[in-house]
Amino acid sequence: MTATATVPHPEQRTAPARRRPGLWATVVVVLALVGLNLANHVFGWGSLWLGPVGAVALMAFARFSGLTWRQLGLSRRTHAAGVRWGLGVIGVVALVYLAGVLIPQTRTAFLDARYHLPPASALLTAFVIIPVGTVLLEEVAFRSVLWGFLSRHARVWQVALGSSLLFGLWHVLPASAAVTANPALGAVMVGLGAWQQVVSVAGTVLFTAAGGLIAGELRRRSGSILASVGMHWATNALGVLFGVVAWRLT
Repeated sequence: MTATATVPHPEQRTAPARRRPGLWATVVVVLALVGLNLANHVFGWGSLWLGPVGAVALMAFARFSGLTWRQLGLSRRTHAAGVRWGLGVIGVVALVYLAGVLIPQTRTAFLDARYHLPPASALLTAFVIIPVGTVLLEEVAFRSVLWGFLSRHARVWQVALGSSLLFGLWHVLPASAAVTANPALGAVMVGLGAWQQVVSVAGTVLFTAAGGLIAGELRRRSGSILASVGMHWATNALGVLFGVVAWRLT
């Protein structure tokens, strides 16, 4: 009896072999994020150019290491779902913020001195500075590149937890500014004395890590980082815009 050779599927013959990134690639990404964080908050490099440059570098490294657009949450097939989820979250956040500003007891939470701005500056912050200087880098870093690398070695819940914890730690350096800028938060912290800074940083890490979990779930459900981008922009940029309204009402 003559043995017959197995003919590979045409796609198997023509598609180039994908390199499987090792754990070292994840470590490289984490170290790069540490460097970007220090460059922004310690050395004062401008986030408006640092964010886009960092995002492009991380994406290029991910693609070079073999991650696909689907693994990065940027597949064209999931764009529509990502937009739908993102717009839905923006609507929900807007309603919550509107209620918070209109209720006098919660309005003080929006009185952040950093965003006591004239309307033109608030619009610039919400539609240029925040999306370009903050959202772009953080979403590419945590919900795209880091998520894609971690998913090659861990289960979904571990990917979500790990990326969210690192997202929380990403906010350690800028955490101290929130206490002095927001009178409502400062009033809560005033009785803590020497522990004020520690509690502020720990609270910020936990809060942003929880936000990272929600953003990660949006990314998982939609298959696209556009959903988490919508949430991230809404929680930051709409906070600025509704903060302007809160200052006017006050």
